[in-house]
Amino acid sequence: MPTQLLLTRFLNAHFAAQVDALLALFHVHPTYPEAPFNNAFSMELLVFVFLLAYFILVRVTLSVEKPQPIQHLAEAMNEFVSEQGEGIIGHDYQMFVGYLSVLFLFILLCNLVGLIPGLESPTAEASIPLGLALLTFVYYHYHGVRKNGFGYLKQFIGPVHVSVWMWLLAPLMLVIEIISHLARVLSLTVRLFANMFAGDMVTLAFFSLIPIGIPLIFLGLHVFVSVLQAFVFMALAMSYLSLAVAEEH
Repeated sequence: MPTQLLLTRFLNAHFAAQVDALLALFHVHPTYPEAPFNNAFSMELLVFVFLLAYFILVRVTLSVEKPQPIQHLAEAMNEFVSEQGEGIIGHDYQMFVGYLSVLFLFILLCNLVGLIPGLESPTAEASIPLGLALLTFVYYHYHGVRKNGFGYLKQFIGPVHVSVWMWLLAPLMLVIEIISHLARVLSLTVRLFANMFAGDMVTLAFFSLIPIGIPLIFLGLHVFVSVLQAFVFMALAMSYLSLAVAEEH
């Protein structure tokens, strides 16, 4: 059985039977029935609870006359994402700010939580970046169809309106476009997973070899990579959204 963090052991000790029963309804059988929760899920859950508490705290302390520091932080985050969205997405970017803000914060905290002793970065597990990439994939296609109707799907067969001969290339264009969009999921997943996994391994290696002083440099590098990868993921999501909701469709 894989090594379990303290939170993972707590979840498995108290909720394993209920989760196994729920999975059995979908004919899913975990490898370890006595431990259906893994470390990545428990860390995700921890980040989710923290973000939920943060948003609730911002809401209940919201004030025009006497804004609290936590409100200033939320406003700064909203302004940062809005500026990026306006520059990349352009028209109607406001409707995407909520999703993109949560996406950025969730990835950032998942990346950074591994710096706390006794915890791990869930984004160093491939399934977590894959889940975020698939969610973003569905999200931008949904808004593409919402904005342009089913005419949005015409982009997958190329500019057939230019010439009758372009219809002959339509099947080839369809295959190329499908592969291109699926490659976006792969790109988002591998970029985030590989960087966080490598960062964790390098930091762990230097802690094992030289436990004093030198690891601080790599901890700082880990923080920089964590912020950078969260921003890159968000920026790419914005780029895909901008292409999906473009008026040209």
